[in-house]
Amino acid sequence: MTNEKKLNILYKEEEIQAAIHKLAEKLNDIYANEEIYLICVLKGSVMFTVDLAKRLTMPVKMEFIRLSSYGSGTKSSGNINSVNISLSDLNNKNVIIVEDIIDTGHTAKFLIDYLKSNYSVKSLKFCSLLDKKSRRELDINADYYCFDIDDKFIVGYGLDLDEQYRNLPYIGYIED
Repeated sequence: MTNEKKLNILYKEEEIQAAIHKLAEKLNDIYANEEIYLICVLKGSVMFTVDLAKRLTMPVKMEFIRLSSYGSGTKSSGNINSVNISLSDLNNKNVIIVEDIIDTGHTAKFLIDYLKSNYSVKSLKFCSLLDKKSRRELDINADYYCFDIDDKFIVGYGLDLDEQYRNLPYIGYIED
């Protein structure tokens, strides 16, 4: 981070964990006694996925995929520029895509379309830690999310700026 940027705390670690706990309780009610597959979108959502999975009471299987619509810097390109998908058989399974942030909606749409065209899932939901509706370019919404945020560039708790700040236990935003 250069000297002209400032990092401000948006959500403290305790606030994040409380929101995840509340979301987990909701999912535990919805999917009680049913197996679910969490599809973690690497790298940004790994912390969120792990903390969410630890609070779920139903049988959980985890899958990992790697997609990116960010190059270097603070803006999504809107294009999926990196794809690494290798998944188990998801036919007739309850699937929840777990993302760190839904921004323009391009990554979410790509994933939903990919899963619908390659599997006959029992249910497919999209879960995001952060929902940035102000930047949405496509008519895509998270089925579940923890926080609705303004148009700020977010780092911490898995989210990065050029691969830095993922390890912060809180979520912050960068100011010029």
